[in-house]
Amino acid sequence: MVEKAKYDVVKTIGKIEIRQYPEMLTAVVEGYEGDSAFGLLFNYISGHNKKQEKIPMTAPVINSENIDMTSPVLSHEGYMAFIMPSTYTQETIPLPLDPHVKLTVVPEKTVAVIRFSGYTTPSKIQKYEEQLISELKKQNITTKGNPLLMRYNSPFAPPFLRRNELGVEINYASL
Repeated sequence: MVEKAKYDVVKTIGKIEIRQYPEMLTAVVEGYEGDSAFGLLFNYISGHNKKQEKIPMTAPVINSENIDMTSPVLSHEGYMAFIMPSTYTQETIPLPLDPHVKLTVVPEKTVAVIRFSGYTTPSKIQKYEEQLISELKKQNITTKGNPLLMRYNSPFAPPFLRRNELGVEINYASL
């Protein structure tokens, strides 16, 4: 069983969950898309690191590619991130050998999330992004940054079993 990112559900608004995520350690690759970014991160957790240690896969895999942004763009590069297992800290995580893989601490944050299954096609992502942003505007909840795509399953999982989520950080004070 793959470790999943921990969170607390603060509130539910229809199909949207408002979640509080704790601080997390991630391995991030910027400026690469799709299989290239995944490959660099997968190599890192497969032992291409200074300790030559295998790091267990976690879920979700987070990325920014193929999303039409409705929020201000903070970065012009796409990125992909693997959440590191909770057993690691900044002091104990193996350092990457590839300079494209960066270890980053993501601070605690509140995120509005909508879940969907199937393939993550650009049209499906756009549909759920519009639903998410529209409902948040109706509720007068302000967003921070860009929407993120979170995928929980292997690309080999049948589409009807895939868990995907689209999330955006929100201002907790606007709840």
